[in-house]
Amino acid sequence: MKKVKSNHHSSAAKAQTQKPKRAPKDVDEYLAGIPEPVRSTLNKMRATIRSAVPPEATETISYRIPAFKHNGVLVWFAAFSTHCSLFPTASVIEAFENELKGFSTSKGTIHFPADKPLPTALIKKLVKARVAQHEGKKRR
Repeated sequence: MKKVKSNHHSSAAKAQTQKPKRAPKDVDEYLAGIPEPVRSTLNKMRATIRSAVPPEATETISYRIPAFKHNGVLVWFAAFSTHCSLFPTASVIEAFENELKGFSTSKGTIHFPADKPLPTALIKKLVKARVAQHEGKKRR
């Protein structure tokens, strides 16, 4: 009979650093779980997005992260262990590729350090472009 080594300490430490299994019930709960100074960065981003979406847009949790929706999700935003992200969709990122030089981007995501957030004016442009794109699809 083979003896199995117990890794009690490593599994306990791992459990403490993992994100909760349950999705947050709302954006406030999500942000409450984010440490400062990252929470302040996301709160500023939240306010900027709010100012650029239609007044009737609502906040929600989608894919376990905050999002704004109006006839479907417009944009998502989130904090991760090494960066923050804005998810305005791939087509918006393509449309603003020149203005996003200097930021790390992937297909539908813009990554940035919490201490070097995206400029407010750029966030507004990205979100307004996403709203316009979304409204255009709805009219077809």
